[in-house]
Amino acid sequence: MMDILMYLFETYIHSDAELMVDQDELSEELLRAGFHQDDIYKALTWLEKLAALQETEDTPYMNTSAVTSMRIYTSQEMSRLDITCRGFLTYLEQIHVLGADTREMVIDRVMELETADFSLDDLKWIILMVLFNAPGNESAYSQMEELLYGIEDGYIH
Repeated sequence: MMDILMYLFETYIHSDAELMVDQDELSEELLRAGFHQDDIYKALTWLEKLAALQETEDTPYMNTSAVTSMRIYTSQEMSRLDITCRGFLTYLEQIHVLGADTREMVIDRVMELETADFSLDDLKWIILMVLFNAPGNESAYSQMEELLYGIEDGYIH
């Protein structure tokens, strides 16, 4: 499913391609690209739920939390997000790329993935998708994009 999400993000979102694509057309295109129908359906449902996170006021994590609060991960979250992923989320909060609300959106979307293997690179893509979809996070999206794409080989002096 991550492959489909990354394909869609790069093809339609990141490249500023036409966003008004019929879901049946999109499914056909993904089938032609070699993806399986079940995975396509799951990916499109995942994206719909991501969009729905912006529209609901009843979501508990959209409430503001104290700056001094600390996130405690559930055992299921810790099994999906290893120490490296959790550390990266904390780092992004410290440099103000993620806030408590966007962090919780990221965790929500990660936990909805049906995958046994989840890596830091996967997390970075999910973060990009969430930030792109969350209004008012354009600067954070640009910072995250720079972290993802702007890493150059060599030494930092």
